[in-house]
Amino acid sequence: MAGATSSCIFCQIARSSSSSTTILHADDKVVAFPDINPSSFRHYLVIPVEHIATVKDLRRTTEDHTLVNHMFNVGQMLLSRDAPNSIQYRFGFHQPPFNSVNHLHLHCMALPYVPRWRRIKYSSLGPLGGFIEAHKLLERLKP
Repeated sequence: MAGATSSCIFCQIARSSSSSTTILHADDKVVAFPDINPSSFRHYLVIPVEHIATVKDLRRTTEDHTLVNHMFNVGQMLLSRDAPNSIQYRFGFHQPPFNSVNHLHLHCMALPYVPRWRRIKYSSLGPLGGFIEAHKLLERLKP
């Protein structure tokens, strides 16, 4: 796996068939699993199989746009399946220096936040970064 690091917990999850992590979806491009410290009613992460450190490593290319769009589609499919009655969904990425793991991961959340104060973690900080909605990142990556 290009760029994979043995110390990256998400690379370990993406590569291992014996991981204790519950895999919700896996294909040749992405793997999805529940967030270990959920901030909402349903909170899943969708990661690329290939090690990409952060949103800052994505480029305005067809390949990167297609990957992020696929991640988004997988997240939407999982939440519509597992939380069909949720009133609101959030899909997005933390941007450096606010990301907790240096392996690109899409947060897919069926709200409400639990507890409510957790919504602060998912705020945009404008030019400082913070959380970027998936649809805004997709716009930025359009080739």
